[in-house]
Amino acid sequence: MIAQLRGTLGDKRPNQVLVDVGGVGYLVHIPLSTFYALGDLHSNITLLIHMQVREDAISLYGFLSAREKHLFELLISASGVGPSLGLKILSGMSVDDLVPAVRAGDLPRLTRIPGVGRKTAERIIVELRDKLAAEEFPEDARKPVTTTGATGDVVSALLNLGYDQHAAEQAVERAGKKGAPETFESLLRSALQELTAPSQNTARAVR
Repeated sequence: MIAQLRGTLGDKRPNQVLVDVGGVGYLVHIPLSTFYALGDLHSNITLLIHMQVREDAISLYGFLSAREKHLFELLISASGVGPSLGLKILSGMSVDDLVPAVRAGDLPRLTRIPGVGRKTAERIIVELRDKLAAEEFPEDARKPVTTTGATGDVVSALLNLGYDQHAAEQAVERAGKKGAPETFESLLRSALQELTAPSQNTARAVR
């Protein structure tokens, strides 16, 4: 069982990274929050790993913080939530926002995340509210590392997450007007905050 990978960052994308460990490249699926905090290519990284073994594949899911890995494992324990949806949930809402949303039974906020319908949100609340109420999720001291990015790349990343074109463009525009730094990670994070803000009604997903 692989629980941790320490190696060189060979490639990084918003949803996956390639970690070179002694000449062996491991493809690891990640949430956007982990992508935000990654350094430059060829830098050394350490990822906490959740490994899923199936008959036809072995999949690795990586996180920079223990609390995110733990929350991911709680999410996929809920009925109807698989690893792919678990990553989308963590990409669409930070741990600091997601935990209180589940504890409070905030269905409208949860259903703004692409891929999370009302029934799925209800199951998450019913099955995880008590578990989350009994646990603490202290704030990480880690700060994100920014790299050069562009508005078009942010819109494209939002489309890949399931948001529609209009909602993505409007969120990026609002983030820019609020003075969000025009680096990919910072602008993407600010746009996601716009899309998942309780007061926004335009954050609609295609699916």
